[in-house]
Amino acid sequence: MGQLIIPSSSRVYIDTAVVIYTVENNSDYWSLLEPLWLKFQTGEIDIISSELLLMEVLVRPLRNADTSLIADYEELLLSTEMQLIPISQSLLREAASLRASTANLRTPDAIHVATSFVANCTLFLTNDKGLRNVPNLPITILSEVLESE
Repeated sequence: MGQLIIPSSSRVYIDTAVVIYTVENNSDYWSLLEPLWLKFQTGEIDIISSELLLMEVLVRPLRNADTSLIADYEELLLSTEMQLIPISQSLLREAASLRASTANLRTPDAIHVATSFVANCTLFLTNDKGLRNVPNLPITILSEVLESE
């Protein structure tokens, strides 16, 4: 199993998968992500995402009326120093531009990528290999790190 390399002072963008793996203690990814959260807790790095993340992670727990899981997600996303960037008109324009210039980029992904660009993130953590097509995105694919030696 490989390790995530996250330099101190990094501005790390996380997408939905990272939060789901963390909150739901995904056995395949927890040990890989633990250093991310430890560096965040000690203030070595910033963790950033879009407010869209809140909507994306709450769908399944709301559908299943899982109040405990809803509370866990809200505690992580709303009660920590993690930065959730609001979706603004200028951000939506940037996302539209990305969708127009990047083949097969879905709207939620374009919003996440645009948010990472606007927030000057130095690392984008995801498990979405399709985002590799986005030019100038400093992407790390979790499954590839997990499979590396």
